[in-house]
Amino acid sequence: MERDAAETLALRALAWLAGNDDLLPVFLGASGATPAELLSRAADPDFLASVVDFLRMDDAWVLGFAAACGERPEATAAALAAARAALPGGSTAHWT
Repeated sequence: MERDAAETLALRALAWLAGNDDLLPVFLGASGATPAELLSRAADPDFLASVVDFLRMDDAWVLGFAAACGERPEATAAALAAARAALPGGSTAHWT
């Protein structure tokens, strides 16, 4: 996945989180962001990586995001994994 596409998917995930009254406070607590910072930090690739990381922490969240997007859960999970790999800190470590 190209970085632009990864950032777009992460922005969609952020928008979904922002509209989720139950999950948004959990994300804010985990990320340390304030509600006022969400818009300004949305352009930060590192912050977008944290959005994808957060969403991938729970299968139920991935399923909810997939349903909101009208996508198959498997395709959404794969897209989130690809997006994470394309965002900062997402490269796979090689220990050989």
